[in-house]
Amino acid sequence: MTNFPQSLLFLTDIARPRRLALLVVLATAALPSTADARLGGYDGVWNVTFATTRGNCSSGYSVPFTVTGNRVSSAGGGRVSGTINRGGAVAVQVSVGASHAAGGGRLGGAAGAGSWKGIISGDQCSGTWQATRT
Repeated sequence: MTNFPQSLLFLTDIARPRRLALLVVLATAALPSTADARLGGYDGVWNVTFATTRGNCSSGYSVPFTVTGNRVSSAGGGRVSGTINRGGAVAVQVSVGASHAAGGGRLGGAAGAGSWKGIISGDQCSGTWQATRT
């Protein structure tokens, strides 16, 4: 067994709890919670309008989404699931019949924007979205 000077053993005993505490703080900060999303103030109904920039899909559809905590869901029409973090970054999946799309972007205050892509009525399309809180 290697003999270390007493001063080095003392330093490692002090540093170990500090490193553990630092890891706990970093891990806690990296995990957004429902309370964090609520503190961001995103709860409510958002009207989302989709524009097609690529593909043969219609533009201008509006769909209401509901944000509750860190979850995004449908406020009517289609299946909507997704998440929002405390910084407003949102990721959503939408399906209506055989059509489905996924999108991402950011909400902030009373507005938001992002992009989407999916298969709508058999056509591969993509585009942008704009959201306003109602």
